[in-house]
Amino acid sequence: MKIADQLMSRLGERTATIGVLGMGYAGLPLACRFAEAGFRTVGLDIDGFKIHELAGGRSYIGHISSQYIAGLVRSGRFFPSADMARIADCDAAIMCVPTPLGEGATPNLEYVTATARTVREQVHQGMLIVLESTTYPGTTEEVVLPLFAGCGLKLGEDFFLAYSPEREDPGNPSFRTQTIPKIVGGVTPACLQVACKAYAQVVDKVVPVSSARVAESAKLLENIYRCVNIAMVNELKLLFERMDIDAWEVINAAATKPFGFTPFYPGPGLGGHCIPIDPFYLTWKARQYNFSTRFIQLAGEINTAMPSHVVEQVTQGLNCKGKALKGAQILILGVAYKRDVEDIRESPALSIIRLLEQKLAVVRYHDPHVPLLRSRHLEREMRSVELIRDAVDSADAVIIVTDHSDVDYGFVLRHARLVIDTRNATGPFRKEGDPVLLA
Repeated sequence: MKIADQLMSRLGERTATIGVLGMGYAGLPLACRFAEAGFRTVGLDIDGFKIHELAGGRSYIGHISSQYIAGLVRSGRFFPSADMARIADCDAAIMCVPTPLGEGATPNLEYVTATARTVREQVHQGMLIVLESTTYPGTTEEVVLPLFAGCGLKLGEDFFLAYSPEREDPGNPSFRTQTIPKIVGGVTPACLQVACKAYAQVVDKVVPVSSARVAESAKLLENIYRCVNIAMVNELKLLFERMDIDAWEVINAAATKPFGFTPFYPGPGLGGHCIPIDPFYLTWKARQYNFSTRFIQLAGEINTAMPSHVVEQVTQGLNCKGKALKGAQILILGVAYKRDVEDIRESPALSIIRLLEQKLAVVRYHDPHVPLLRSRHLEREMRSVELIRDAVDSADAVIIVTDHSDVDYGFVLRHARLVIDTRNATGPFRKEGDPVLLA
């Protein structure tokens, strides 16, 4: 029997051991799903805090409950570990590590290459290796595969390499790891076959594509689609402001068309690990083909400028009340990058706070999901304040940056002197004369 057939047999019988490298927002849900499906699953991370918490049955990601983690650990199927030598016991090594931007918006693949080298040290016959990190087309074949050269194993016969982009949407109750279709691209046909077999055990639908490059490109297209459309509505909102037209009313009216239109909504800027970063991976790669991705670059410029626009709106709103921004008391509502999550990665709130403090405003924040705010983008550590009447009516301006569903925006409207609403969160409560600026 071929090695591929033997591995697929173990995957089908769920006797294979799965190693997931990176216990973040993509890796942890995936590892949990494999363990839930009956696989012996090793969750690997170099962050000792994460491993300590998981081993104790505690979750550090809001939409994954500690009860769920504790149950998987007690079942004997989920083994959190910082010992990378355990990769040797795994039949599959799935890499879910960050891919940030480096200097000059260039790809930074140091986490991918370091993790691949760690796997290379433990690679063995009959192992499936999958990269899930979002990256530019060609990474799997041009960066990861060469790291396994000279390992003594033949690709597609002895070991198998594939790419399958993560598609997690933290805080979205409508989708979970099992129900989100999984795109899979293999470096060889056998690699594709083995990888599809692995994912078919844990997700409802596997979508095989012709190559790893197609799978890498599909993930970028998903994020660029959102980036460009958000930039478009952000630009239109700036125009509609000058025309005294409510952009949200326009969008909601257009959304009644049952075909040919998908609503996107304006905001204070992009956040999260994907949309603000991933499009520039393709922009960088395009330069190697002497091609300029003008839509992506323009969208990036528009979205990056939105925090500055919010601060300008605050300044104008305060000026109308005879108050300077310098020394003004500002209360930020929501610092997470999206509603009802605790994730602050690339949150526009960080830029807004930094800009306000550079102009010598006094900034506080309230976020029920982020009790402590610590970021390389900020010069100081901040703690969330309680959203009580004194916090609201003592502020010269309240800026709604993230529209968490468990905030009483009617209460905010009743007691705030000035509200800068970047999400139209006050829409259901607003009445004529309320001190609200839509930014």
